[in-house]
Amino acid sequence: MNEPRCAAHIAWDDALTGYDFGRGHPMSPVRLDLTIRLARAMGVLDRPDVRVVAPKMADDAALTSVHTAEYVAAVRAAGADPATVDLEHGLGTDDDPCFTGMHEASAGIVGGTVEAARAVWDGRALHGVNVAGGLHHAMADHAAGFCVYNDVAVGIRALLDAGAERVAYVDVDVHHGDGVQAAFYDDPRVLTVSLHESPRTLFPGTGTPNETGAPSAEGSAVNVALPPGTNDVGWLRAFHAVVPPLLRSWKPQILVTQHGCDGHLDDPLAHLALTVDGQRASYVALHELAHELCDGRWVATGGGGYAVLDVVPRAWTHLLAIAAEAPIAPETDIPQSWRDHVGAVYGRGAQLRMTDGAAPEATDWNDGYDPAEWLDQAVLATRNAVFPLHGLDPGH
Repeated sequence: MNEPRCAAHIAWDDALTGYDFGRGHPMSPVRLDLTIRLARAMGVLDRPDVRVVAPKMADDAALTSVHTAEYVAAVRAAGADPATVDLEHGLGTDDDPCFTGMHEASAGIVGGTVEAARAVWDGRALHGVNVAGGLHHAMADHAAGFCVYNDVAVGIRALLDAGAERVAYVDVDVHHGDGVQAAFYDDPRVLTVSLHESPRTLFPGTGTPNETGAPSAEGSAVNVALPPGTNDVGWLRAFHAVVPPLLRSWKPQILVTQHGCDGHLDDPLAHLALTVDGQRASYVALHELAHELCDGRWVATGGGGYAVLDVVPRAWTHLLAIAAEAPIAPETDIPQSWRDHVGAVYGRGAQLRMTDGAAPEATDWNDGYDPAEWLDQAVLATRNAVFPLHGLDPGH
């Protein structure tokens, strides 16, 4: 007998912390461990309508739906010999050093996203979440930006293979979602939307407004390139000026999202100024859009985030709770048990509450437009580039 539909399918197994580039690398698996510990301490994962499912490794057939067979073989070989330096495939670099079991760990993350996507598509779950996923920089034939296999692209490909005809992907990581965009740049069935710091100031140097899709899929790629220093109010203004109108026009059947929380003001690798509260507001907005437009079908992944003690666990616990239909009030105290664990293991204090003390609200795009402001210039450039392709008025 089939299990009843759950609110949230959560992909998790402690083995996912095996995706580990080693000591000193920014992409520490500590952030995942602490997120799951905090979500458990707050009761999110113990809810009766939440299923925590240990993912199976994606097989080569799934991986090669996005990646070349040669690249998969190269990853497997590099994981067997971590001293490998394979620059052709982006392996053995500072960003993507090789480690033992690299193929297995990476394929496990892909399997988690694929199974979450399938569970949502076939109705076993309303929402699916893989906080270990969101490895959006990996390309068809090479690793990039801490990403070995592109679990998001493989998950979207699985949805297309299952019959989805309109998949919307929204990426709120501080870095451009270049690998996912590249995978579907010529596919009119997939709308990719990325809000990120300007490529003039941050890796990977792509994601300009004029990247709008191949001629066969014009308008299917959308990029909002935000100025350094953008805070909650500006970020949410840009989000609401672009994402809801496009999604409402495009009418996706399922929403896939990437929630890198490296836009936080404390993140060491980028230059935006969001708070956990601003990030939580974006999760709430995307959840609401999934219910408004896709009958709730929502697949959410993690992504970047390198303030591994103070930011990532709180941000992604909010994400998990929202997906579980049990949002946590921002002013909620963090359980003492979790704070004691941080102190005992990492020798420092931990955050007291699930908030940074901000209360951000989005301002309407039509109010306060200033053509001299870099943020408004950036948003208008995106609206001018893509809105007419969707039959929308860019305004101003």
